[in-house]
Amino acid sequence: MTSVSEVNKNSLEKILRQLKCHFTWNLFKEDSVFLDDLEDRVCDQIKFLNTESKATMYNLLAYIKHVHGQNEEALKCLRQAEESIQQKHPEEAEIRSLVTWGNYAWVYYHMGRLPEAQACVDKVKQVCKKFSNPYRIECPELDCEEGWTLLQCGAKRGERVKVYFEKALAEKPDNPEFSAGLAIAMYRLDENPPKQFCTSVLKQAIELNPDNHYIKVLLGLKLQNTKKEAEGEPWVVEALEKAPCQTNVLRSAAKFYGIKGDLDKEIELLQKALTSLPNNRNICQWIARCYQEKAKKIQNTEDSEAPRNGEVEELMKQAMHYLKKAAEKGPNPLGANSDLTEPEPEQCYQTPCNKELPQANGKPLHQCYSNGQEHHGRSEDTPVLDPSRTEEKVKYQPQNGAEKELPQNARNDWYLQGLMHKQNGDLLQAAKCFEKKLGLLLRDSPSGISRFFLPESELEEGSAEVGQGAAAPVE
Repeated sequence: MTSVSEVNKNSLEKILRQLKCHFTWNLFKEDSVFLDDLEDRVCDQIKFLNTESKATMYNLLAYIKHVHGQNEEALKCLRQAEESIQQKHPEEAEIRSLVTWGNYAWVYYHMGRLPEAQACVDKVKQVCKKFSNPYRIECPELDCEEGWTLLQCGAKRGERVKVYFEKALAEKPDNPEFSAGLAIAMYRLDENPPKQFCTSVLKQAIELNPDNHYIKVLLGLKLQNTKKEAEGEPWVVEALEKAPCQTNVLRSAAKFYGIKGDLDKEIELLQKALTSLPNNRNICQWIARCYQEKAKKIQNTEDSEAPRNGEVEELMKQAMHYLKKAAEKGPNPLGANSDLTEPEPEQCYQTPCNKELPQANGKPLHQCYSNGQEHHGRSEDTPVLDPSRTEEKVKYQPQNGAEKELPQNARNDWYLQGLMHKQNGDLLQAAKCFEKKLGLLLRDSPSGISRFFLPESELEEGSAEVGQGAAAPVE
């Protein structure tokens, strides 16, 4: 027999599903999102954004905390969202608080605090009934909130995001927040292939948001993509002068200088961004690729002489240093699918870690050093071992040099072995496996850089990547 409390819980859940908030927007269903990276981005934006946009970021951070199982922390973030709304939008506090109250209700529901969840639902109802709908309404502020949230969580719904901001601007055409959102959404949609009409939208957004330096860098990138680099660079320079520590500015500017071919400037900006985001594996991978690119340029120089081999070796040491740092940053040495925005430009340098599917699109870390990826091209498809599926999860514990439960393909590839060691927490063995893979990839390099990664005996073995007992720990 169903208890009264169960009936109340079920009826409350039906109401909760009608609310407009992060719990009903299916934020992580269509995109592969690495939540630790997203959390870093959101926290960084809270640090640098103006007060007007902070409530949106606090709401998203609250949802991320809930997904991590940190509901008390989620409640703290929602209180900060409320405070931000009251400070910046006291005249619109009720409307702008609907998303926050909806998130409150869901968090309390998951905590089993049903009376408090119901109280939040009642607050939503009290506001919405003024607009003839008991639990949800259509208004530009809510469209904007959902649009910004989707921009943060993935770019696959770019058209949908664009529609949200266009709807909002149709009612309030001079709203700076809505204009900035539309400009960024259109930049993402317009990026491949580059088109002209996005430029005017970006310029209009800058007029309405003169202190939004990130949009200035996007304008610089857009002009560069349309063969107007000289016109675009002053926008990037201005943004860096006025926001020298803002990480989305630094990363986007790094992309600009990377396309320009100024690798030293690209590395400088990325290293500066890394000081603010020290746990960001994607920036580490990006820097590693930059050092590899510098080494490759020296190797490809026709008049390159033997003494420059030392310079190449030092650059590859730097690349390996940042590659190892990337591998240390999380439970998997693969990064996230990067179409997370602010939006950020480094999608070309990141690889996906899909926690739901056994395969994801992207390149493994060692291919930061390969020749097959263009400077700003898309990644190829590479199968990825998925540690989250129990039927495929392999716990690797080397015993007496024996191969133990490794998939057949892992026995034949140092990179996959490195993944298995990393999955089991053995960072040293993982790094050694990645080094061996790099050595094999670089074996035919005229610089002799492969000697940095492999002993002479293994270099002489020819094309075989792994010999007998390959699943054993690397000496």
